[in-house]
Amino acid sequence: MFICQQFLKKTGTGFSFIAMKIMNPLHIHVSKDNAEAKYWMIPNQEEVYSYGFKLRERKEIRILIAENADKIIEKWNEFFK
Repeated sequence: MFICQQFLKKTGTGFSFIAMKIMNPLHIHVSKDNAEAKYWMIPNQEEVYSYGFKLRERKEIRILIAENADKIIEKWNEFFK
């Protein structure tokens, strides 16, 4: 069983956390239409996987993550208290 919280939506792209029994390091899930991706946040914003996003979209996602890194980390800490 898992719990998902979407907290940021920009340009039709949703950013969310997914809580499962196994705890992974701080990361963010990204989805848009049928595409999805996962990025580690620490030590840097590294792409874990990306399915269905075009190269241009992946660049835009990295920019959005970098611009919102503080907010993402803050929301992660609130979500996983």
